[in-house]
Amino acid sequence: MVRFRAVTLAACALVALVCGCEQQSQTAAARPSPLVSVLTVAARDVPVTGSFVGQTEGSRAVELRAQVSGILVSRNYKEGSYVKKGTLMFEIEPDTYKAALAQAQGALAQVQARYTQTQQDLKRMRPLYAQNAVSRRDLDMAQAAFDGAKADLMTAQAAVDEATIKLNYAYVIAPIDGYAGQECRSVGNLINAASSSESLLTVVNQVNPIFVNFSIPSPKLMRMRTLLAQKRLSTDNVYAKIALADGSEYPLEGYVNFIDKAVSPDTSVVAARAEFANPDLFVLPGQFVRVTIYGPRLLNVILVPQKSVIQTQKGSMVVVVGKDNVAQMRPVVLSDSLGEAFLLEKGLEPGERIVLEGANKVIPGQPVRIDEATSNPALEQEAELLS
Repeated sequence: MVRFRAVTLAACALVALVCGCEQQSQTAAARPSPLVSVLTVAARDVPVTGSFVGQTEGSRAVELRAQVSGILVSRNYKEGSYVKKGTLMFEIEPDTYKAALAQAQGALAQVQARYTQTQQDLKRMRPLYAQNAVSRRDLDMAQAAFDGAKADLMTAQAAVDEATIKLNYAYVIAPIDGYAGQECRSVGNLINAASSSESLLTVVNQVNPIFVNFSIPSPKLMRMRTLLAQKRLSTDNVYAKIALADGSEYPLEGYVNFIDKAVSPDTSVVAARAEFANPDLFVLPGQFVRVTIYGPRLLNVILVPQKSVIQTQKGSMVVVVGKDNVAQMRPVVLSDSLGEAFLLEKGLEPGERIVLEGANKVIPGQPVRIDEATSNPALEQEAELLS
């Protein structure tokens, strides 16, 4: 009797196991395919941008230095004011140089009179020598006296020119339009033109146009050069815009006019500069701004959204949805990170579909359902390659 009951219980357990397996198979068969959103990859041109912290400076910063020595007798501008080219800025003891010019002019007049006298003597001597009325020695002496007077005249004229130049240097004028800085030497001080520390009077900054200095990380710049060599990047037009410290955007567009050919060994960056018109003198030197570079374009490239990439021990993978909506894992080679996407090197062809959302629910080799409402979203139209 006991043996019969054991056999009966075993049979019941087997029947229950078989029924359970059939129920699980029916449940799996009834389970719907996972719902995913997809993106149809396409090759396109992608605008490239870069954003940097920059600092403004005048397009020209000219040091006004004394070229003559003497007492600084006047300053004829207001510190920090805007001055026009040719504006009188300082006077350095001009009376002294006026007197020196007058003295040189007097000496020139004396030499001029002697020159005229010797010239006339020579003119009279030549016909007399032709008539044998005077000796050859007399003619030679007249010629020598004239040549000496001529040399003295040239020396005296040079002294007048030098005195005139020094007198002009006594009046220090603005060489460019711009903002005049703080005076470096005040009125009453003795100015020594031979000393670099004592000859500086002030600095004039030209602010139209205005420059903005910034730095580009060297790896990014090298990558751009590689893409240029591969003809995958166009830099025919490179523009710039700036945002000021208060968040407002400067309305005028600029352009990049300089990129250094050397990398800073301390910071591993490359110095660059943009130029902006500043007709209203609104932007001042020394301001910190946000510089945005735009205009370059990646040519005919495929971008893969970062959220569609699966990192595995075998490398980067994406889920490709093929015919009949069957999903398969596909290895891809990616390079630059451009915002929320990667630049594809190889692994996909234009027109193929990859899973954006729901890859964790996909079973390779099994079909999926496409969520048309969330598929093929508009990707960002700009890529931050430089930042």
